[in-house]
Amino acid sequence: MAGAKRAIRQSEYLPTVHKMLQLCAAGDNGLPDARAAYREACNAPSPKANYNWSHPAVYHAGRDSNWFFLANNAESAAFPVFAEHYRKICARVLEGEKLPAPEQLRLEENPSKPLTKEENAQKMAALRAEFDI
Repeated sequence: MAGAKRAIRQSEYLPTVHKMLQLCAAGDNGLPDARAAYREACNAPSPKANYNWSHPAVYHAGRDSNWFFLANNAESAAFPVFAEHYRKICARVLEGEKLPAPEQLRLEENPSKPLTKEENAQKMAALRAEFDI
């Protein structure tokens, strides 16, 4: 019913069956369709956790599909894997599960002070002695 209401709000004409299924699957959660989510996951820059995702489900599906696999395989091989992970995650979201947002990577607040040349020389001498070099 919610999908039908969205179709009325968004469409000037009656939607196709395919479009209706997309509207029903998306819910009011802002989930993009699988193809758009796949493109977003593939085009997001690294570090992936710092990207501003359209929905956390896209990030989680990409992570579960393996970022390296998505980047290094043809769409014909990678999209079905991504779509299956995304479908499962979307089902959980539509059941009411709240996905955590990706944890943002941050630099240290108080970076350590670099060692002096003398301290570096002492550490190097200690390592050489330890490894008998």
